[in-house]
Amino acid sequence: MNVMMPSLAATTPQDNRGGGRDERCVQRSYWIEHSADLSVESMMLDSNASDLDKEERPEVLSLLPAYEGKSVLELGAGIGRFTGELAKKAGQLLAVDFIESAIKKNESINGHQKNVKFMCADVTSPNLHISEGSIDLIFSNWLLMYLSDKEVENLAERMIKWLKVGGYIFFRESCFHQSGDSKRKYNPTHYREPRFYTKVYKECHMNDETGDSYELSLVGCKCIGAYVRNKKNQNQICWIWKKVRSQDDKGFQRFLDSVEYSHKDILRYEHVYGQGFVSTGGLETTKEIVSKLGLKPGQKVLDVGCGTGGGDIYMAENFDVDVVGIDLSINMISLAIERVIGLKCTVEFECADCTRKTYPKNTFDVIYTRDAMLHIKDKPTLFESFYKWLKHGGTLLITDYCKRAGSISLECEEYIKKGGYYIHDMEAYYQMLKNAGFDDVIAEDQTELFMKTLQQELNALENKKHYFIDEFSEEDYNEIVERWRAKQIRGAAGEQKWGLFIAKKK
Repeated sequence: MNVMMPSLAATTPQDNRGGGRDERCVQRSYWIEHSADLSVESMMLDSNASDLDKEERPEVLSLLPAYEGKSVLELGAGIGRFTGELAKKAGQLLAVDFIESAIKKNESINGHQKNVKFMCADVTSPNLHISEGSIDLIFSNWLLMYLSDKEVENLAERMIKWLKVGGYIFFRESCFHQSGDSKRKYNPTHYREPRFYTKVYKECHMNDETGDSYELSLVGCKCIGAYVRNKKNQNQICWIWKKVRSQDDKGFQRFLDSVEYSHKDILRYEHVYGQGFVSTGGLETTKEIVSKLGLKPGQKVLDVGCGTGGGDIYMAENFDVDVVGIDLSINMISLAIERVIGLKCTVEFECADCTRKTYPKNTFDVIYTRDAMLHIKDKPTLFESFYKWLKHGGTLLITDYCKRAGSISLECEEYIKKGGYYIHDMEAYYQMLKNAGFDDVIAEDQTELFMKTLQQELNALENKKHYFIDEFSEEDYNEIVERWRAKQIRGAAGEQKWGLFIAKKK
């Protein structure tokens, strides 16, 4: 790991976008004040920091990609809450912080570890030189929220250059509002919406000297569960990014976020289904379907393909259950997190691929998934995972689009192909669940309800046509109406069905 060691005095303040005071001086003054006693409480700005740390720190570390024997750069290292843990596995670790007393305290605690170097430097300083392509993992915990918007953008550009190809960036930030209860005379922290960080890092790219192009691929984004469980607070959010060649990141997630579920498309769907919902019938259908689960307080629910989280919030608020919602679309998860902030319910959201995600056996009482499995090609393997993740006596509930048995029209085939869907007839669906080990599998054809709901949604859309067009456009309105009518045609012909599947693990 090749670096030049700048001194604290060598740092150059950057302008704060939209601010009238010098950003770096303000932040330095703030942290000098709050790090006077150099304790965990002062670093976390929370009187309950010691208890939170016991649960939160292992969780954060468990989210990191493998870094055994590799080069790690820790930015905003503070007094070393994570430094000592990172050093246990890292080949070499550079811990950086801009408060001299904090980094000296870190060195006094962790300096005995020969694979660690300590540096007092501001991450915004142009004098902070780290060799391009030298780092395997960049780690920061509560750093970007103390930088201006422009400083975040500049640091992202430097990070991608410092990383090796295939290297990772992990950062965790407080979004929307503060979490700690420490009293502060003033608070210059930037409590941003998560979508700001996602956009900055998603748009970050670089070209090397040979002309090859690189970008950051989102590996994961989630709420920190310790804060959800202890504070019913979803504003602690972390991201993991991987440096990839630009042509290597053309996968399904990009399709979802740019084509199927762009931010605008999600808002259009919510205009039809209701805020928080992107599937048939919105809240009313959700109430009817959830009633079949017999939820009890304290149960753990996994929602696969949670969308913008309306169903999860409904279950948590009305049945006092703990819900984990996962979705591959970062646009969906970003909105879900925004919608749950301040509601004080135990819901945790994560951007994750359900086909790659793993949970311990017997984790959940209920696994719930609404109109999302049509995106999954290898359903048998995923259903086997569902079976493992469920507790004995647990329930799996699925609603999904199905097709009729036998042949379908060319128009219906084109619809399935164009959407990239994997749709089965109801008997095949039923059999896949049985083969995965489930007992008491129930398969109900809910197409009649689906058709009734489609017409209700069209009627409601027509009644608020002017509002829809004002918010979007007449072209958007016509496109939505055309989609809904096409579903009606396929449903009336018996080609598109809506299936409800309930299965038990004995």
